[in-house]
Amino acid sequence: MKIAAFPDPYLGTSWGDLGARILSSGNKLTVTLGYPALGAVADYESALGEFLGTADLALDLRFSPPPGRGFEQVKHIIAVASGKGGVGKSTTAVNLALALDKEGAKVGLLDADIYGPSQGMMLGVPEGQRPEVKDEQKFVPLKAHGIQAMSMSFLITESTPMVWRGPMVSGALQQLIGQTLWEDLDYLIVDMPPGTGDIQLTLSQKVPVSGAVIVTTPQDIALLDAKKGIEMFRKVDIPVLGIVENMSTFLCPHCGEASDIFGSGGGAKIAAEFGAALLGRLPLAMEIREQADGGVPTVQTDPESELALIYRDAARHLAARLWALDAQAPQISIADD
Repeated sequence: MKIAAFPDPYLGTSWGDLGARILSSGNKLTVTLGYPALGAVADYESALGEFLGTADLALDLRFSPPPGRGFEQVKHIIAVASGKGGVGKSTTAVNLALALDKEGAKVGLLDADIYGPSQGMMLGVPEGQRPEVKDEQKFVPLKAHGIQAMSMSFLITESTPMVWRGPMVSGALQQLIGQTLWEDLDYLIVDMPPGTGDIQLTLSQKVPVSGAVIVTTPQDIALLDAKKGIEMFRKVDIPVLGIVENMSTFLCPHCGEASDIFGSGGGAKIAAEFGAALLGRLPLAMEIREQADGGVPTVQTDPESELALIYRDAARHLAARLWALDAQAPQISIADD
């Protein structure tokens, strides 16, 4: 079937080699991919029509996640991390989670930044709203904007400082992950604290993480710290799915002139150096900050806006990378000699 030779737009590998399920009937084509891509149906339909030499094509694009590496009701755990603070990691994490949801996946978001949890505010969860407790030991995640969420901020007040030593923080993280009743998730996005400390080591050693996304800015000092983050995940055998470059450029709201305040090309450079994918470049835009602070992040505010589409493209790309890892995994067979 010629359609099996179609190269995936993100991976460059044919859908046949990746294991896509393809059914055709006349001009109707049903394709099941290992990553969600509802927002790309029109683009894929056009590209497929050109590839097949037909202008009359109706594409039904479906999603079936690759075999889970997670636990219980969570198929895949994806860590969103940064080498340093202030690069927009939490904003990226919540928008990627919402983007995966818009693309057709079932998504959860875990705020693993025990010392400075912020996802409660970004998701618009009212202060004082607490998760339900079942069987005196399991938390029921809160629902916000269509995704499941759990954060230390749901258990404390905004003014409560977490004056804890490392082992206490690691224990709290394991409780948040293991004692939350996640409901049939394709992806659990974990918003990591910045750096390469106790929580990062606990997550990598105690939790079956499928892959990591590194957030950075083009600034040289941020890139140095991002490299440390990439190397840390490599040392614990967690694949880096890609790089998201935040604050890549600033567009003057008055004259429209672009200024590279933090430098340029840093995300692409570090991605090339480590053989990773550059998932997306986000501009330094006031509305991204305002919408997250207001409890309705960019992807939720207007899913079809230019900024939201960058997040949605990055979400499809990282999920495609995860699918490719599964497709490349060695297949073990047992035969009688």
